[in-house]
Amino acid sequence: MTLLSVEDVHAGYDGFLVLRGASLTVDDEEIVCVIGPNGAGKSTLFKTVYGLLSPNRGTITYDGEDITSRSQKQLLKSGISYVLQRNAAFPDMTVRDNLELGAYVAGSTHDTDAAIEDVFDIFPALQEYADTPAGNLSGGQQQMVELGRGMMLDPDLLMLDEPTAGLAPKAIDMIFEKIEDINARGVTILMIEQNVKTGVKHSDHVFVLENGSTRFDGDAEKILERPEIREAYLKVDRGQ
Repeated sequence: MTLLSVEDVHAGYDGFLVLRGASLTVDDEEIVCVIGPNGAGKSTLFKTVYGLLSPNRGTITYDGEDITSRSQKQLLKSGISYVLQRNAAFPDMTVRDNLELGAYVAGSTHDTDAAIEDVFDIFPALQEYADTPAGNLSGGQQQMVELGRGMMLDPDLLMLDEPTAGLAPKAIDMIFEKIEDINARGVTILMIEQNVKTGVKHSDHVFVLENGSTRFDGDAEKILERPEIREAYLKVDRGQ
C-alpha cells in the first residue's frame, strides 16, 4: 500500500524554482532512498513534503489524504517525523531533555517516559548517557539522539536527511543498522543519503533526483546496475 505520494511538485525559494516536477511514492514499511548530485533539490523536496516550503504546483498525499502545505504540527500528529541533517541535537541539554523535545506537541495522554524507554530499547548506548549533555557524545551517539528524538511520537513515516553525513565508517554502519531496526518495527523510512552505495544497500527502492525533477527510480537491488548510476556515483565508466 502506498503511504506517501509526491506528484509533479514544483517549489523553491523567493521565486526561484528548485523543484521542477519531483515525484516519488513510498510504500508502507519500505526503506526508500533519494539520491542525486548536490543541488538536485533533495533537501528542498523533504522540506516541501514536511510543510516547511509551500509548493507552487503539485500534490502531496499521505495515507490517502492530501497533506500539501499542512503545518509541521499537523504532520507530526499524522504520524510523520522529520530528522534534519546532523548537528540538530542541543549540545548543552541532556540526552533525556533532547528526547523529550521530540514529544513537545503531544497531548497530556502521551506517555513521554514510556516513549523514552522505547528509544533506549532501540539505542541501549544512550541510556547510560541519559543525564549527560548531548554535546559530550561522539558524532555517532549524537546522531542516535536525533534519531531517537524522531521516534518519540511513534511515527509511521520517518524522514531522514543525510543521517550519516560526516560520520566515521564504523559509525555509518551502526546508524544504518539502527535504521533497519527501526524499519523492522514497522516504521516506513524515507531518506536522503550522499553515501550512495551504502544507502542503496540498505534500501528497498531508490529515486534519483536531478535538476529538481525525478529522473528515474527502481528497485535498490538493480539500480546500481544502470550505467548512468555507475558512472555518476560509483566512478565506473560506461564501458565497464
